Amino acid sequence: MNNPIHFARPIILAAVLATGVAAAPVPVAAPAPTYADLADLADKADLVVHVAVTRQTALPPERAPGVAPGFTRLYIQARTLALLAGSAPLGGSVSYLVDVPTNAKGKPPKLKKREFLLFAKPVPGRPGELQLASPTAQLPFDGALADRLRPILSELAATDAAPSVTGVRDALSVPGALVGESETQVFLGAANGEPVSLTVVRRPGMTPTWGVSYSEIVDQAARPPEPDTLAWYRLACFLPAQLPREANLSQDPASRARATEDYGFVLRQLGPCPRTLTAR
Repeated sequence: MNNPIHFARPIILAAVLATGVAAAPVPVAAPAPTYADLADLADKADLVVHVAVTRQTALPPERAPGVAPGFTRLYIQARTLALLAGSAPLGGSVSYLVDVPTNAKGKPPKLKKREFLLFAKPVPGRPGELQLASPTAQLPFDGALADRLRPILSELAATDAAPSVTGVRDALSVPGALVGESETQVFLGAANGEPVSLTVVRRPGMTPTWGVSYSEIVDQAARPPEPDTLAWYRLACFLPAQLPREANLSQDPASRARATEDYGFVLRQLGPCPRTLTAR
C-alpha cells in the first residue's frame, strides 16, 4: 500500500470515509463498517487511537507520488483523545499521512476539529508519528462505532483468542454404526500453529450438528461460534469457498462426497462475510 518517496514522513495511502465539500453535508451516507471491516482493521493495527485533527497540510503532487486520481495526500497533526488499544507510548499529539478524496473543484475536505479513529502502527524512531494500517484505517469517530469496536479489541487481546486460519489441512468423513449416521472432521491450519478443527455429526432423523474445537481433542460437543465474534470471523471470512480436493482423505466415494457436503454445510451455517470498506 505504501509508495516510498524521499519525504520526512511515512507515506500511507488511506481514504477518509467522509466525502463532500468542507462543511457541506454528504448527500448519501456511506455504509457503516461491518464487523469484518472492523476486525480487519483492528487485526492489522498495533494501535487504535481516538484523535481530533488540529491541522492539515496538503502535499504538492511532486512530494506525493502514487496518489489515486481524485485524491489528495494530507499531512495531519492531531490531538490524542484516547488510546483504545495498544501499548506503545503516545504523547498528547500525533501526526500521520492520509490520502483523502477531493471535491469537484479538486479541494480536499476540511478535517480540522473533526474526530477520527485511527488504526495504525508507530513509526520506529519517530515518536508521535503514526503509519495507518490500511487505506481505510481512518474512520470518522462516533460513540456507536467505538462501542462496536471495543468487544473486538478485547477478543483480539485475550490470551485464548481464536487464531487466524490459514487453510484446510485435512478432512475425513467416516460412517457410523447406523444408516445415516456419520462424523466428519476438518482440520484447519492456524497462524499460531495451534490445533483448530471442525466436526460435523449426522444422526438418523436429526438435523446435522457442528462445532469448532481449539484443542488436540476433537469434541463432538463443540459448538458453532456466535455470529459477529472473533471465532466466527476467523472462519466465515477466511475458510476457502470449497473443500480442497487434496485435503479430502476419505477413501470411498460416498465418504468423500459426504466430507465435501459437510464442509459446505459449515460454510452455509457460518453465512457470508460482508465488507463495505473493501469496495471503497
